[in-house]
Amino acid sequence: MATYEKQVLERESGFKKWWRLLRPHTLVASFVPVFLGTSVAMSYTNFHFTRFFVMLIACFFIQTSANLFNEYFDYKKGHDDEHSVGNGGAIVRNGMKPGFILFLAIVLYALSILGGVYLSIELNWYVGLLGAICMLVGFLYTGGPYPIAYTPLGEIMAGFFMGGIITFISFYIQAEFISQEIIYIAIPVMILVGNLLLANSLRDLVPDKKSGRLTLAILLGRKAGTALFALAFLFAYIFELSLIFWMGAPYWTLLILLSAPEAIRAVRGYIGKTEPFTMMPGMKATSKAITYFGLLLAIAYLLSLLQKNLFM
Repeated sequence: MATYEKQVLERESGFKKWWRLLRPHTLVASFVPVFLGTSVAMSYTNFHFTRFFVMLIACFFIQTSANLFNEYFDYKKGHDDEHSVGNGGAIVRNGMKPGFILFLAIVLYALSILGGVYLSIELNWYVGLLGAICMLVGFLYTGGPYPIAYTPLGEIMAGFFMGGIITFISFYIQAEFISQEIIYIAIPVMILVGNLLLANSLRDLVPDKKSGRLTLAILLGRKAGTALFALAFLFAYIFELSLIFWMGAPYWTLLILLSAPEAIRAVRGYIGKTEPFTMMPGMKATSKAITYFGLLLAIAYLLSLLQKNLFM
């Protein structure tokens, strides 16, 4: 680890250490799908605030718990040390007690279950079942005998469940059905959430390889992995914008182009880089690009609804 980075970590306050432990750059995967699914559903139904709020908090807890499980199991398996770059390795680097990290993850999962029970009572048990599956995947990402994160399936599973299933559930708890529209709209979000994991895997390619993992980045190699990372961003923009022409998506969808500069910064942050610390700006830009993309897309559908109500 660079000396400067180590000094910064040593000066961090307790709050900042805990904030880093939650891996904030990944939390975009918890709230963007909820906002997007809810916004698109507003064209079909009235807004159910309590359902939205419970879903948002439950997803935040699920993602946070998954991050805490990641921290705990990576520590137990010896994959993190004081030289780990980024938000991982907090147990070793900051002296946090692993037992408490595990306890906190379980408590947050329990709170998520309460949210799922409420939504199941409000709607049906399918909602709770899908939520439980998402929670199980979050645990198995680094937990269990065959962690998903140590295989090339990590990006696919994260994209499908967090980017896709969470978006679908968020739509369903408002509209109480699933439309073809939300399935197509969510495809780029699935790709981008998977890309967030790919960004992490590219940064950690060398230490992951040493620890015996076979992530997608390791399987493809750095150059091909970086190319896939760039192509995923390109596909997300082209596919989402194409919906304007072949599915009648609102022209407000063009707003997502405002997030393109951050996506470009994200890709540039990985091209030609080999040291993990030098990729941290690219990692941050990736999180920002996905956040802006998702929120601007959600705003686009809300503006379209407002336009219809005011002028049609």
